[in-house]
Amino acid sequence: MNNHSLNGKHAVVTGGGSGIGAAIARTLAQAGARLTLTGRDAKKLAAQREQLAAYDDVGCVTMDVTEPDSVAQAFAAAVQAMGPVDILINNAGQAQASPFTATDLALWRRMLDVNLTGVFLCTQAVMPAMLQRKYGRIVNVASTAGQIGYPYVAAYCAAKHGVIGLTRSLALEVAAKGITVNAVCPGYTETELLHTALDQVVSKTGRSMNEARTALQRANPQQRFMSPEEVAHAVLWLVQPESSAMTGQSISISGGEVM
Repeated sequence: MNNHSLNGKHAVVTGGGSGIGAAIARTLAQAGARLTLTGRDAKKLAAQREQLAAYDDVGCVTMDVTEPDSVAQAFAAAVQAMGPVDILINNAGQAQASPFTATDLALWRRMLDVNLTGVFLCTQAVMPAMLQRKYGRIVNVASTAGQIGYPYVAAYCAAKHGVIGLTRSLALEVAAKGITVNAVCPGYTETELLHTALDQVVSKTGRSMNEARTALQRANPQQRFMSPEEVAHAVLWLVQPESSAMTGQSISISGGEVM
């Protein structure tokens, strides 16, 4: 993969203002893509665009992936500014821990809306044009929680399993139409989401932050957390024009946690 392998391609990254989304955006920009970053927080998006000031054609659009009208308006604005979407990175997501018996319907629906319905809505927004142009790359940022189970996050696990199911089904549907659909499944990754989870462990168990980190890392064969950049480079590989044989896959980026 050369530094200009995505020249001329328009990539939309949802949840692009921080964490894994920001790392993906930076990696795609380095490969020459035109970028549209989306998210609910306009300040985070603006800060990320400032970090990418060295690259041409980086735009920001506020969007709530759970709201159909917001999604439709955001993608219309992105296409008007940058042209048809060649690459869609469905990264926006949210996690919240709760014992199953304490998981109410509101939490259940919120986890499914943000993590699964958002992928559905954003993919629907780009699919007609991709089919018409016979080209597209879609990567859904799922989780190892979509490949195995974790306690106390039943709603989140259900949503991420759903993302993988959607990935496989859609990949088959468009396999002969120039479009690939894949998922990347990060394990625990050094992001704000992980830090929030660690804070919850500390507050609920009385462990120190170091003890909480060590307990989570101990379960990983490499005894560590992943970096956002490691996820981003896997995404870059999947969106290359030459990666047309890769579709319907759920690639675990987890230091060997899932085999």
